[in-house]
Parts: sequence; C-alpha cells; structure tokens
Amino acid sequence: MSPAIGIDDLAFATGSFRIDLAVLAARLGADPEKYYRGLGQSEMSVVAEDEDIVTMGAAAAQQILDRSGGAGVRTLMFATETGIDQSKAAGVYAHRLLGLGPNVRVVELKQACYSATAAMQFAVALVARDPSEKVLVIASDIARYQLDSAAEPTQGAGAVAFTVAANPALLELHPANGVYTDDVMDFWRPNHSTTAIVDGKSSITAYLDAVAGAFDDYLAHGGVPFEQIDRFCYHQPFTKMAVKAHRHLAARAGSELDPAALQAQIEPTMGYNRRIGNSYTASVYLALLALLDGDEDLTGKRVAIASYGSGAVAEFLTGTVADGYRAGLRRAENEERLTGRTPVDDAAYLALQRTAARPDPSNFETARQTPSPFRFGGVRQDQRVYEPTA
Repeated sequence: MSPAIGIDDLAFATGSFRIDLAVLAARLGADPEKYYRGLGQSEMSVVAEDEDIVTMGAAAAQQILDRSGGAGVRTLMFATETGIDQSKAAGVYAHRLLGLGPNVRVVELKQACYSATAAMQFAVALVARDPSEKVLVIASDIARYQLDSAAEPTQGAGAVAFTVAANPALLELHPANGVYTDDVMDFWRPNHSTTAIVDGKSSITAYLDAVAGAFDDYLAHGGVPFEQIDRFCYHQPFTKMAVKAHRHLAARAGSELDPAALQAQIEPTMGYNRRIGNSYTASVYLALLALLDGDEDLTGKRVAIASYGSGAVAEFLTGTVADGYRAGLRRAENEERLTGRTPVDDAAYLALQRTAARPDPSNFETARQTPSPFRFGGVRQDQRVYEPTA
C-alpha cells in the first residue's frame, strides 16, 4: 500500500520592517478604513536594503533544517515571480546558504503567484516514486507597485518553506485536483520594469473565473462536493479577495450556508496575510499556516487550497490535517517573528523603496540592516553576493 504524501513541515520568514497602512493612507489622502476594511489589510512587511527573495527563502527553510536536518532532501524547488536572474535559479544561492550537499537538484519555477503549488505537485510525484526522499519547496516574493498608485497598499514581502514527504506530519494531500489556464493580461511584469503592471478590475474577474474553473475541474476529476470541505485557503493578494472568491465559489456550488458560516470557513486563514501583505507565491501557504496555527483543533478536517496566479493559472486541491499536527507547529515563534519587525515611518519606507530601484544594478553594496540569519551584500561585477549575517 502506498504511503500518504503531503506537507511534513511548514515555516515562514518576512521582511525586517513593517508599515501600518494608516501611514500610507495619510500620504495618499485616503481614509485608513479603506485599507483596514476595504482591503482587509492592517500593515505590510517591508524588506531591509540587504534582504531579498533569497535571504527570506533561506531564513524560512533554515527553520525546517534546524529541526530535522537535510537527510533525504534531494530536490529543492524555488517558486517565485520576482526572480533575480534570467538564467540562474534563486534556489542555487539558497542551497549554498543552507549548507545542503552537492547531490541535490535545484530548479526555479515561475507562473505569477501559482508556481509554489506546481512545485508541491511535482514534489508529490517525486516522493511517490521514492518515499524515502523529501522535497524542499521555497516560495519567496516581494510585491512592489508604483508609489502613489492605487496598488501601493497591496504590497508586501514574505517567504514560506515546506517539505513534501511520505507520512506527513501536517497535511496529507489528496490525489484529486482541478486545474485551469487562460491567457489573460490582468497582471504582468515586463523585463524592463521593477514593478508589476496591474489591471485591477480584470484581475479580480480573472481570479474568480480561474478559481471557479479549477473547482469545476476538481469535481470532474474525483473531488468531493463543496459542502464536504471544512476550511478553505485562498491566495490572498489582499484578504478581502479571499472573501470575494469564497462567496463566488459557494454560490457556484449551490451552497446554502449563510454569510457568517462562509466567513467562518476562511477567517482563520487571514491572520498572517493581513499583517504581511501580498507575498505572491507564498500567500496561499501563509493562509494554510495561519489556519494550522489557530486555536481550533483541525485534526481530520478536510482543507482546500485554492491557488491562483495572474495571467492566469489556478489549481484547486484538498488535504486532511494529520493527527498530532500541532506538535510540528511554531506558533509562538511565528508571532514573535511578526511582532519583532521594526515599524518604519513613511520617509524611511520611501527611502527603502527608492533604494531598491538602483540606477546602476551591476555594482553596489548594501547597508547592513537585517537581523535575519542571511543577508544580500549587493552586486559585484553583475554577481550577486550572499552571506550569513553572523
């Protein structure tokens, strides 16, 4: 009999700084409630000058390796939509920082905010072939938009790392899944730009259509009906998007649950994303982690993962929360990681944002700011420099 396969460990990291959205509201001439209630966001993470997707991703993965070591890890997949090189995988830098051995395959995956779920599914296939192996998945992104734009309050930064293994300690993934792809220009980042281009209205429509299409495909491929799923984790570019998506999906499925009951199915997933902001590929797994870290005993519950990436690709799948899952959580440490971020005012935040758009990206050094275990030292003759902080 084949063993269960799923997520065995899950950790996150984020930027060292945070800014309350009321601070942005003051500069943008908006009522803070527009962001607190309208977007469902309270603050967002901001990266230090010497932090990027590699340092955050490695910091998340280090927590997993500190606990269980690297035994059995023969594959590292790095999912990101804010890649740092057109050729070399960001995961290769993380591989060195983490001290993994040479006999590990490393690859980077890209499709907007969706690609961590693709990495997870590819990992399941590798573990099914050899259950003695583990796959380390890192999803790390920094969401940046034009300053003074309507999208600026939906920025953020964060990373998750998780291992996919046989007999998982957190979540057993089910075989049924649904997928959906459509060529939509709702959100993209051209090679010449450090910030994304967003068509806000069409992006919301594309998100809803893609998640609904993936759910329909999930049902057509052996998935259970909506009413048999206990909790739902959605990609959250802002947390109110999860509310829109869940109501849309419930209506499509003919659910008779009232609005309060529908909200109860998703509210526990929003805590981390509400405080971190948009983390692109990491977002739906931060939703899962917030759910697992919550007060409710989820043992044996069926949890859905609704993953979306603009452009657009979506996937819908479910898993069962494992017995004893709470022993594998880092609830107190996760809260400390969020409360330990340094608050910045608007002037400091703007300085960090402008520093990120360097006039000469080929050669520069970064200021030492991060308390993270790893730092980005800058670029020397077009070569990125990473090092431990200690």
